[in-house]
Amino acid sequence: MNALWIMVDQMRWDYLSCYGATHIETPNIDWLASRGVTFNKAYVQSPICGPSRMSFYTGRYTRSHGATWNGFPLRVGEPTLGDHLREQGVSCTLVGKTHMAPDKDGMARLGIDPKSTVGQRASEGGFDVFIRDDGNNNSDYPTRHSEDYDKYLREHGMDGDNPWEEWANTGQCPDGSLCSGWMLENSKYPARVPKEHSETAWLTTRGIDFMEAQGDDPWLCHLSYIKPHWPYLAPAPYHNMYSASDLPPVNRSEDELLSDHPLMQEWTRMRVSKSFSRDKVRDVVGPAYMGLIKELDDQLGRLFEYLEESGQMDDTMIVFCSDHGDNLGDHWLGEKDLFYDCSARVPLIVYDPRAEANCTRGTVTDKLVEGIDLLPTFLDAFGSPPIPHILEGLSLQPILHGSKCEWRSFCVSEYDYSTRDARRAVGVDQKDARLVMIFDGRWKLTHVENMRPMLFDLDVDPHELNDLGNNPDYKDQISRLRELHFEWARRHHNRITRPADVVEKMTDAKEPPGVIIGYWNQEELKPSGRKLPNHLEK
Repeated sequence: MNALWIMVDQMRWDYLSCYGATHIETPNIDWLASRGVTFNKAYVQSPICGPSRMSFYTGRYTRSHGATWNGFPLRVGEPTLGDHLREQGVSCTLVGKTHMAPDKDGMARLGIDPKSTVGQRASEGGFDVFIRDDGNNNSDYPTRHSEDYDKYLREHGMDGDNPWEEWANTGQCPDGSLCSGWMLENSKYPARVPKEHSETAWLTTRGIDFMEAQGDDPWLCHLSYIKPHWPYLAPAPYHNMYSASDLPPVNRSEDELLSDHPLMQEWTRMRVSKSFSRDKVRDVVGPAYMGLIKELDDQLGRLFEYLEESGQMDDTMIVFCSDHGDNLGDHWLGEKDLFYDCSARVPLIVYDPRAEANCTRGTVTDKLVEGIDLLPTFLDAFGSPPIPHILEGLSLQPILHGSKCEWRSFCVSEYDYSTRDARRAVGVDQKDARLVMIFDGRWKLTHVENMRPMLFDLDVDPHELNDLGNNPDYKDQISRLRELHFEWARRHHNRITRPADVVEKMTDAKEPPGVIIGYWNQEELKPSGRKLPNHLEK
């Protein structure tokens, strides 16, 4: 069996028709859902690209792998999906985005040549790279890559100093003039690049190219799309398929602006939040966002058609997910910050081609799932023995195969806001700028260091508009969820060099050979089977 892991960037779960959206139709993603299991309560381990992806790639929480923000390197030596799969004889290859930042200092300290195979894999999140494309190729943002896409554009007559910027991120106004995709007001215009050469179309083609080049050896391909992440600029005809009237109502209330929580007060004052709180911004950006999703769905239809026609659908596990969502003006916020469902909850669909999964095809589950569950799921699919001393996620295979299993009672997401403007505005030291979400399926608690918590009851308040964190009537719920947070924090998060069976053998063996502790004399020593050094034996 092989595995195709499709990840899209910044896609909200509620903008897919298989998740109940009525303002947009995504028939190809819906088709995948009809063949697999739809996970209705999937949460990422951080609602930001880099740390979220590093958790996906390591199967570990952000507190465990340490790459807590974009551009924070994943430390060299942190085990990844690629490392684990190669031990099983399975290749692990990237086609697209990772947002991976290499630990250059760590490699230099250990004498690892970044150009060696080990160094390249350490620099690429454990993947072998078929294509790396993280978006723009601006030298001011050196951890992002689009050299391959730039080369492709030039080969098709779209030249320039920075083809990505000048074609994929440049819009064309009705009078023929050009405008920048960075400016939100230009989201209504079509991207200069034709749809057949957009990043989404190109990455789809490159994913097919990869699969066509594979032989009989098992593989996992991480096909990782950039869109619908900003810049919100879609190629024609996707740029004007939708209008403001197609958007669902914005999810926010005036009471949220009256919050007594100092962090929330400052968050709504940040530039991106103030922009997306304006209706005219959302009315322009939202339709472009929908157009980018529609383009993705069309391209996934092309991809699935290839898999069907090539006969690979019968032996390829397909996983579809997003790395986080997009606030899009909900809760008076922009970007993908904090733990509201529009940001931290993601779509997750798993198609397992094996006969054991026939009983769950087309089903939906409300089990609490975390992004870190994918890595042990892939290892299970390829027959790898479990490695729970390293992986903090749970394999989804029992759910996919309809087996009874014990499951988690709460999930966790983390957010390092040390680089955000709001941190300084509230006077928090960077070491304390950390949020932790504990969600048990109904109650969502956000721990805020040195401030009161936030609390939402999603049964009564599914839109998360009423923060109960300062209401004394809910102190028992806050205490209970804090205890869950403490339970999670007490776990072994970094004891990854010794599996459980080795620890048991060490326990059985007592002290290491040659070490004799606590015996009064040789008579006491005899039952242990240990012996004194030869020159003292009698």
